Amino acid sequence: MINFETAAPVKLKGFGKGFWITLDPSHSEEVLISEIEKLLKKLKHLAVNADVVLDVGDAKGHEDLVQRIKLYLTKHFELGIVSTSPIKRSVPTERIRQRDLSKEWNQHRSDVLMLRGRVRSGQKINAKKHLVITGDVNPGAELIAGGDVIVLGKLSGKVHAGFPDKEDAIVFALGFNPSHVKIGSISASGSEDGVGSSPEFASVEKNKIIVRDYMKASPFRRMPWPEAI
Repeated sequence: MINFETAAPVKLKGFGKGFWITLDPSHSEEVLISEIEKLLKKLKHLAVNADVVLDVGDAKGHEDLVQRIKLYLTKHFELGIVSTSPIKRSVPTERIRQRDLSKEWNQHRSDVLMLRGRVRSGQKINAKKHLVITGDVNPGAELIAGGDVIVLGKLSGKVHAGFPDKEDAIVFALGFNPSHVKIGSISASGSEDGVGSSPEFASVEKNKIIVRDYMKASPFRRMPWPEAI
């Protein structure tokens, strides 16, 4: 890995398909550009079509400076993609993600209960955490879970997610027709007469249970990174 360590204003190191350039924004824009040019000229053909990430470390309020340098490099050098560094994650979060990437979640033990088949009338299913059922849940059945309830089939009967008081849990089903839904301490009556025409989920909003179209609302879109559960 190429690693040019300069005395202060600019540091450059190999990164992925290109280079990571760390800037010290206490120096003037002219000095920073001059130092970057020196480093890129040393690289010669290695810099051609290379992606470059510009980073100011923990310094705040230098977005305009970085943007101007980005435009300058794009205009005067045959680089690939010139981008700014992503928002830095906390050390614990980064360690967790690196662990997950390196071991592909294989080392995690899970409290999720996953069942395959039909849950019949009179049956009661309890899950310590999340409950996933690949099959239908018949009228008269009862589901209770400490976390989310996911039914890849038709959901009838009674369901209690987030037991006993976890009100950020959801209940999802491809066919959503329960007779009674409870999330945490909030409950609502349903109906087993209809047939859901699209995947739906129930969640708590303003102390009420609301049922929404899953494809339109996309409740998991705020979770960009897979979580071991």
